[in-house]
Amino acid sequence: MRLSPTSRRPLTHTRRYAISSARTLRHLVLIFGLTLAAGCSAPHASDAPAAPTTAAKAAVKAERLESLLVQGESDVPESLLLSKAGAKAIDPNGQRPVDDPLTCLARAAYWEAKGEGRSGMQGIVNVVINRAADPRFPDSLCGVVKQGGESGSCQFSWWCDGRSDRIREPAAYAEARDVARQALNHQLEDVTDGALYFHARYATPYWAKRFVRTARIGQHLFYRN
Repeated sequence: MRLSPTSRRPLTHTRRYAISSARTLRHLVLIFGLTLAAGCSAPHASDAPAAPTTAAKAAVKAERLESLLVQGESDVPESLLLSKAGAKAIDPNGQRPVDDPLTCLARAAYWEAKGEGRSGMQGIVNVVINRAADPRFPDSLCGVVKQGGESGSCQFSWWCDGRSDRIREPAAYAEARDVARQALNHQLEDVTDGALYFHARYATPYWAKRFVRTARIGQHLFYRN
């Protein structure tokens, strides 16, 4: 992971409204896209509206859970919790586009720590969430995962490596997806002690000495300011 924290101003009322409006639009896009992906055609004017698919409902839940997570809200209504079946419906085989909170978290966990088991994946997910809640970084999980992609200098190298982001190890991805689900449900402990940065143990990045090491998990070392 490369280090390039950005400065951001505190959210104003206008910016909060804009973020809320943008998330509402994303909800609608996700419902439409997931409904089409499930094989449902758009209804004719004379047809009754099609009921949202399980995937579409779960995707909307994930968006709402992300909003609570980023805002630091600790109380999550039980009715909003994302089930294992719901999470699987969003991205059953690791083939869908990386454009929703659950998939962004799960793919980051998979590609950064797929050989390190659940604890290794948990550390990666913790960093993504900690960044999304920090005003120096993008305020969405996908925004954090994709940061730097527009300039070719990604924070998460797998996003810019030019390779397919689709999954070829279903069992490992199922584990990553469940870690992501628990994180969205606010059921995942932060084992990194608030880390915002990490790197592989074999690497010696110049920036590591500037920060406090908080954890060593699997093949990664974690840091915060």
